[in-house]
Amino acid sequence: MTILKNIRNIGISAHIDSGKTTLSERILFYTGKIHKIEEVRGGGNGATMDYAELEKLHGITINSAATTCLWHDHEINLIDTPGHVDFTIEVERALRVLDGAVMVLCAVAGVQSQSVTVDRQMKRYRVPRLAFINKMDRAGANPFKVVQSLREKLNLNPLLLQYPIGTEAEFEGIIDLITLQACYFLGEKGEEWVRKDIPDRLHEDALQARDKLLDTLSFYSEEMTGYLLMDETVPHDLIWQVIREATLRLDIVPVLMGSAYKNKGVQNLLDAVTMYLPSPGDRETVTAFDITHEQETKVPADPDAPLVALAFKLTDDEFGQLTYLRIYAGTLRQGAKLLNTRTQKTVRVSRLVRMHADERQELKEANAGAIVAVMGIDCASGDTLCSEGANLSLEGMFVPDPVITLAITPKTQEDDPKVAKALHRFVREDPTLHVSTDPESGKTLISGMGELHLAIYIERMQQEYNAEVYVGQPAVAYRETITDKAAFDYQLKKQSGGPGQYAHITGVLEPCEEDFLFCDRVVGGAIPKQYIPACEKGFKDAIVTGYLQGYPIVGVKVVLQGGSFHSVDSNEMAFRSAAKLGFEQAFAKAKPVMLEPIMAVEVETPAEFTGRIQGNLLSRRGVLVGSEVMPDYTVLRAEVPLAEMFGYSTQLRSLSSGMATFSMELSGYKPLPEGVTI
Repeated sequence: MTILKNIRNIGISAHIDSGKTTLSERILFYTGKIHKIEEVRGGGNGATMDYAELEKLHGITINSAATTCLWHDHEINLIDTPGHVDFTIEVERALRVLDGAVMVLCAVAGVQSQSVTVDRQMKRYRVPRLAFINKMDRAGANPFKVVQSLREKLNLNPLLLQYPIGTEAEFEGIIDLITLQACYFLGEKGEEWVRKDIPDRLHEDALQARDKLLDTLSFYSEEMTGYLLMDETVPHDLIWQVIREATLRLDIVPVLMGSAYKNKGVQNLLDAVTMYLPSPGDRETVTAFDITHEQETKVPADPDAPLVALAFKLTDDEFGQLTYLRIYAGTLRQGAKLLNTRTQKTVRVSRLVRMHADERQELKEANAGAIVAVMGIDCASGDTLCSEGANLSLEGMFVPDPVITLAITPKTQEDDPKVAKALHRFVREDPTLHVSTDPESGKTLISGMGELHLAIYIERMQQEYNAEVYVGQPAVAYRETITDKAAFDYQLKKQSGGPGQYAHITGVLEPCEEDFLFCDRVVGGAIPKQYIPACEKGFKDAIVTGYLQGYPIVGVKVVLQGGSFHSVDSNEMAFRSAAKLGFEQAFAKAKPVMLEPIMAVEVETPAEFTGRIQGNLLSRRGVLVGSEVMPDYTVLRAEVPLAEMFGYSTQLRSLSSGMATFSMELSGYKPLPEGVTI
């Protein structure tokens, strides 16, 4: 069993096509986990971590895959996550349970749209990270420009630990600025890691870069400042220690570089993972909520403490449900009985396994800090599992709202139960997939993060369940809001022989930045305290279905100012109904408008197609917000309504002869212009 301080739980995250999966493949090869390198594209069996048939077909990562490998005396639990924004929940749940991360950036494109999303997720969970500038062999590679974009676009403090020996086609290796040695990667697959003296032509540049590195680090260490002021050589051990401490405090982001595809720089990255990223014991102690005593409590990474684990991912296959767990405290043993604190039911672990992509290695036990998978337990993604006697709940993960909806209909009666079974499984696996029924047509509605997200699930229905469906036109998740203040004064009065219903409320609706705010300003007992929560529930009932087109209402603050009650006829139900009807009365007077989702779109295209692509974006009601001219392509950034983006991938292919690519993510909501129909 690996000791706690030698465990590294890391994720590899980045924009789509930055080379994450290619890098993961090299890590597995150099750590001896696999003996043959497979590529994401280009024949063969496909990359180890992209094991699903659809991943091989599309050449992208869809599910985050987990594996464990050894580098020197360290155990690295590695999760390769998707780069496409439609599968952002896979990144979200991986970062929730990881201790550190490697952010991969393209040496040509630098910080891209999904890099911004990944950065936001890493900051949300306070995950220390390394940056790896990949594709140093590509035309236009410029690591210094990437470092600048990390500083300017992501407000990070990047620290360059290496200097390139050549770039583009002449990229040969890297210079370690701490030891001042040149690193080369020889042999057929770069497995011969050779250190030599720095080439004379780069000696001066490397020394300048090292001085800059030490100067930055001196801000975080008085001892290092002392060495520099005395003009003495700073010991390597001190430099490594200061980098590690500053990385764990999130003060800096160490930057390394290489080319995973050309097998250069990966071993240095593995060294950096073990040297600078945290073990489970180095991270801030996790806080859980003690359900029994109704108070927060700390969960130290102690293998002898009661077990606390988070189920962060579920998959189903022919053997049943497989649940991925991060163990925060205690020791998990095969056959153990655990309490699911959400359902308050006891479950039993029938099998305990360590995952290597889709292969499994049986385990007898696993300690705090481990990422493992278990079989035989019934739970949902985000549930906390504890040993009997403990009753703790860990904070769940952030789940973004869906932005697109499709109506699906089974092609035949035989397909009906298959579709229902498939959707039941998919919803348990993926918190961003929502399934509902259209009350008017009776059709099944599936909502998700984008066209590709839903298309993948429809393909999975066909492949895994042999279920065929008709797919309707996509629908957009519109919202409704108000643009002005409006007062309400509503009296509910019903008399029907016996006890009646009476409730009277007054107040005002105001626009606000939050989705919904409730403010109780009732004084003098005009409405008894026990009826105030019922009023809030009534207002929340009202925002579910809007006044204009029936879409959810957002951006409203409700101020309850007063009212009256009847000692016999008033009750919670009466005030709840009065609040709902009073809200509707005021909403109609508050100048309501429709809001439509706006997408931040980023297109990478060869320069010759820029004009026609810009024109097409403008024809889709897009607003161009910026562009960046690179040596061999141009990046266009625009904000475009989601309703205008359906089918864009097909049109972009024809506009650019298949040479342009695009990505998009939700930017926010804006009022729907007059004259535009839904």
